[in-house]
Amino acid sequence: MPEHRLPRIAIATGDPAGIGPEISLKAALDPAVRAVCRPLVVGDADAIRKHASAAAIAAPLHVISDISEARWRDGAIELLAAPFGESAGLAFGVNDAAYGRATLASAARAIAAARAGEVDAVVAAPHNQTSIAAAGIAFDGYPSFVARETGMNHHDVFLMLCFGVRRIVHCTLHVGVAQALTLITRERVVRTIRAADAALRRIGIAAPRICVSGLNPHAGEGGLFGREEIDVIAPAIADAQADGIAVVGPFGADTMLQRNDVDAFVVMLHDQGHIAAKLLAFNQSAAFAIGSPILFSSVAHGSAFDIAGKGIASPAAMIEAITRLVGAKQVAA
Repeated sequence: MPEHRLPRIAIATGDPAGIGPEISLKAALDPAVRAVCRPLVVGDADAIRKHASAAAIAAPLHVISDISEARWRDGAIELLAAPFGESAGLAFGVNDAAYGRATLASAARAIAAARAGEVDAVVAAPHNQTSIAAAGIAFDGYPSFVARETGMNHHDVFLMLCFGVRRIVHCTLHVGVAQALTLITRERVVRTIRAADAALRRIGIAAPRICVSGLNPHAGEGGLFGREEIDVIAPAIADAQADGIAVVGPFGADTMLQRNDVDAFVVMLHDQGHIAAKLLAFNQSAAFAIGSPILFSSVAHGSAFDIAGKGIASPAAMIEAITRLVGAKQVAA
């Protein structure tokens, strides 16, 4: 494909005190990324320059305020400015409300560009929950943030972790387990299954097959370890089947992921999916926000304050997220 026709991918740089800006820059320069898209880094120019200096990244930055000014040539990194006032005193590896605000300002600017058709998709670097909370911003993960920024109900956008041939969709995400239990209703489980089915079709799987986990050990063991499978999850699966969705379950989450005959797994809790992903594909998972009108992905690892500013952060997960997103964009088109 000619370079001028490659999809434009906005890379929101995440928490400026973490490794997000570094891995964003490294990914934007990666030959595999540049072969499939035109990357556009979104963040504060001063913060990005500080990360580039710390990581000995010598590529020039072409700072723009409007995407129409982007050139994508001469080996430069296109940087769409999303400034925050405290960038001059940026300190690596610390929590700060200003950094929480900057994280979401970068993501919001990238999402707005996608909504306007100025970019084709968005990939976000890691956020830091503590800094966002310090800013007084309600936030429980990128999927609900994407929902709010695109005018959707925050309950209708879900996380799908992708690694290798596996895809894991979460019914609940960044909430305490006690709160998650109140959120796992028949209606929400059905919405999760429908979102998974729609996302799989969007990426080119014509007849998706979905497997659903239980909540309790051994999927409740017929009611011995809890009735959520009987009273909530199984009826939700039946509702989805009535819609024509090829979905089965509930199965014990500890054994379900061994199956190779399905296109996606739906799990009830954060750790049911994330533990498997981080064991099987450490630093190589892409996290899609599914159910929204834009294509959005993020990395499935944290802001790594312990190595921020040292120039040693791996961009592997960011590269994986970008290349998977480009593939989804090409199929959707």
